[in-house]
Amino acid sequence: MRALRGLTERILSPGPSDDVEVITLASGAGVRLFRPAGATGPTPALLWIHGGGYVLGSARQDDRLCRGFSRRLGITVTSVEYRLAPEHPYPIPLEDCYAALTWLAALPAVDADRVAIAGASAGGGLAAALALLARDRGEITPALEVLVYPMLDDRSSATAANPNYRLWNTRSNRFGWKAYLGDTDPQVAVPARRDDLGGLPPAWIGVGTHDLFHDEDLAYAARLTSAGVPCHVEVVPGAFHGFDMLVPKAQVSRRFFDSQCDSLRAALAPAG
Repeated sequence: MRALRGLTERILSPGPSDDVEVITLASGAGVRLFRPAGATGPTPALLWIHGGGYVLGSARQDDRLCRGFSRRLGITVTSVEYRLAPEHPYPIPLEDCYAALTWLAALPAVDADRVAIAGASAGGGLAAALALLARDRGEITPALEVLVYPMLDDRSSATAANPNYRLWNTRSNRFGWKAYLGDTDPQVAVPARRDDLGGLPPAWIGVGTHDLFHDEDLAYAARLTSAGVPCHVEVVPGAFHGFDMLVPKAQVSRRFFDSQCDSLRAALAPAG
């Protein structure tokens, strides 16, 4: 599956571009860095985490998306090449993301007070876990977490099979979580199982009604709100998992991306 996906990425992704810097951090994590054109001082920044069920994918697959965020918002964007399960189970992928976040915030060209975190699917789950980790360690405070149909709750693997669950179903979900968690206590590693969601950054959560993660995402959004965390929820009727990646030019996908950009623009605006 990884070999096939890698071949697909090479076929569909644009070739090398001089607007992408590929860097390996001291921690072992990799990053792909997109800088806004014409920036004359420190800019806001976004850390993006790719999807793939914790077991597939690479940062390169989202170059178009990251480039879009950078150009639309005039911000620095970094995507994380985190190590994949099952070879690298929890907490390794999460620690890779944390290393990338602290590295990004420390860049002279970045305003450390205006850094957001985001991701899709498993990347959204890692973004949610990263927000919790950043809160617990107290070293950096993200301005916003953008969770795009995030993979938040391993218990959804027990959901009944549904033909509307395209691209990611209960069987895939069971394997992805098992690979990622290994022998770890789910109560510690799974965002939806965490008891205390207070003190987290404001959130944007988007998901389609035909997505396996629909119910768990809305439940997480409700818990954030109950914990006093501002949360914007974007529900797309009839949309399946990854719809915006498959048909990025469709009107519904563009509106979905516009909503993310609107929330990022507001959260990363200068104070005052």
